[in-house]
Amino acid sequence: MKTRPLLISPSILAADFARLGEEVRAIDAAGADYIHIDVMDGHFVPNISFGTPIMDSIRSVTKKPFDVHLMIAPVDPYLESFAKAGADIITVHAEAGPHLDRTLQAIRAMGKKAGVSLNPATPASVLKHVMDRLDLILVMSVNPGFGGQSFIPAMLEKISEIRDMVGGRDIDIEVDGGVTRHNAGDIVRAGANVLVAGSAIFKTKDYAAEIRAIRAAATSVAV
Repeated sequence: MKTRPLLISPSILAADFARLGEEVRAIDAAGADYIHIDVMDGHFVPNISFGTPIMDSIRSVTKKPFDVHLMIAPVDPYLESFAKAGADIITVHAEAGPHLDRTLQAIRAMGKKAGVSLNPATPASVLKHVMDRLDLILVMSVNPGFGGQSFIPAMLEKISEIRDMVGGRDIDIEVDGGVTRHNAGDIVRAGANVLVAGSAIFKTKDYAAEIRAIRAAATSVAV
């Protein structure tokens, strides 16, 4: 099986919102591969973050891909607005609409990469009939809605299961929730190649050093 590139996607949910543009520039310069944007609606998840005006306002400060995670339901009415605001990857939750296959088709029809996110209790089996619509699978390793939570160890087995389902397909496996330099190796060993880290990066004084540490821990076990 071909090894996919390891990518670090810092989540701006943990950034200082009073200086968000500067924070995005900082993680770009620090070596981020993607900019992870967590959108919460206060309905599908128990919190509200931000929407397209905020995303649009920071689009011009970086050329790095916007990795947009929509924790909103229903999600279909908002796909176009996030596409227009600069999303490169749009990831939706399996439960966020009545017709997952149609949602993924719509994302790709807009010229964007399509992803599905699975909550900790959502089985990997929901992916079975949409695998060929996917560019990315996001495994939530915490229950969505809040930053700063601890990684749920049982998700390592789920990541491995999804890796086996993906096989040789051109699909990234992303993990979001409690990712740190201390567990990055285990996560990559299980099969992931895109790591989302929020607090682990933004709560440090040296973003570049932390991104390097996470990358080093992950690549030390990558095969």
